[in-house]
Amino acid sequence: MHIRRALLLFAIVLGMAALVASFSRPPEERTARERSDAPGPPTAAPAPVDNPPRPISLDATSRDRGRLEQGRAATVEIAVDEPGSVEVPDLGLVSNADEHTPARFEVFPTRTGDYAILFRPADGDQSRPAGTLVVTAEG
Repeated sequence: MHIRRALLLFAIVLGMAALVASFSRPPEERTARERSDAPGPPTAAPAPVDNPPRPISLDATSRDRGRLEQGRAATVEIAVDEPGSVEVPDLGLVSNADEHTPARFEVFPTRTGDYAILFRPADGDQSRPAGTLVVTAEG
């Protein structure tokens, strides 16, 4: 009697495992019909971007000035020579950085002007100037 129950339980578990495996096949093993039913990428390619934004790299030790266009997204990277935090207070941006990993900000400036960049070493209490982001009018 115990052997029948054990065999029945084993058959149920084996059947459930086969059922789950059939639903979780990798995409390359699916049949053509399954692939045609699945939603795919749109057929129209996205429009090319005329001037894709390039990262703006600054060095905190040289107090660089980085130029950005108002109303245009940009990535700003600020390299430092010791661990600490980089801040652009007027834009509300703060990021940690060290000598191997620059601070990185995704920005979309909506107002023109000069924005101070400050660096605070991990072992210090005082922030020091580390550069300026200059946002200019479009065009």
